[in-house]
Amino acid sequence: MNFLRGINSTIRPKSINNRNAKPISVSKRNYSPPDLSTRHSRTKFIGTLPEFVKIVEVGPRDGLQNEKQIISTDDKVKLIDMLTDAGLQSIEATSFVNPTWIPQMADSKQVYARINKASGTHYPVLVPNIRGFKDAKESGVKEISIFTAASNTFNKRNINCSIEESLLRYKEVTDAAHDAEIKVRGYISCVLGCPYEGNVPLSKTVEVAKELFNMGCYEISLGDTIGVGNAGKTLELINAIKSEVPISCIAVHFHDTYGQAMTNILTALQLGVNVVDSSVAGLGGCPYAKGASGNVATEEVVYLLNGLGIRTNIDLAKLIECGSFISGVLKRQTGSKVSYATQLKGSLPPTYIQEKLVPSNSIN
Repeated sequence: MNFLRGINSTIRPKSINNRNAKPISVSKRNYSPPDLSTRHSRTKFIGTLPEFVKIVEVGPRDGLQNEKQIISTDDKVKLIDMLTDAGLQSIEATSFVNPTWIPQMADSKQVYARINKASGTHYPVLVPNIRGFKDAKESGVKEISIFTAASNTFNKRNINCSIEESLLRYKEVTDAAHDAEIKVRGYISCVLGCPYEGNVPLSKTVEVAKELFNMGCYEISLGDTIGVGNAGKTLELINAIKSEVPISCIAVHFHDTYGQAMTNILTALQLGVNVVDSSVAGLGGCPYAKGASGNVATEEVVYLLNGLGIRTNIDLAKLIECGSFISGVLKRQTGSKVSYATQLKGSLPPTYIQEKLVPSNSIN
């Protein structure tokens, strides 16, 4: 069967509910058959899995920041406290940004002041510049996150400056943070593709990661902002980055736009990564990346890791309650398939065996 008929062909989406769905145009110039000569050897994907994975919960910040409905301070605090009780060891609490740009984060000082900060649990906050850092420092923050991209166009749309300009800006922030003994985590967006530039050179991502590491970021989160990555691209990315940055300092942050997030996470784990960013109930998205769906759901990640025998010290039943709570606040269905299936059946499947939990302050 000839998939492409002529120069241009169309695929009409199968839709039960929408018989008038517009056909998707496919042009030959956008299609090429797989290059079988570049297939990765199966042995490259098989490695030793970590015994423990730290999940960085980004729901309260990355998940909520683009919601049009303003979430009350009380509900934000309750969500973070519930996540703490569920066993998350790192919860990105809020963002110290200009509320004109992100109204949802206007109550950052109040949120950070009111959350119950458990011993052994970290509550990093995002800061865009030195002003945001100073506000965070005054609030008693112990860890901050800074963010740039591997794409100049995306960076200019997102934070109104080039990659180079952002790195200069953050050098001032990281220097001030280290003087104050505040830990710094770095984010890189668009590591596997950009909504404006398309493919992003791997060398650019490596260059930015190296700059952030040399700047003093203890951990660098690699973000597939528009969710176009796959296992092969993830393999190439991690192998390239770990040639310049220790694997222990690398985290992954996948969006699930094309349903590849879990596969990409498993690939990263086999390559030695043991830190994964995720968002409860699959909250999130990006206003500067049209069509990008939410972050991979934390519930799905915990379910995967449990099945692999990898410890997280997270109580999945309590985590599902967190997702149900915030989904109720937002008045919509959870974005987690694990949570949705559990709610329909009334319990976790009998094959799921909850790991023995230990106090978070005793985890190595």
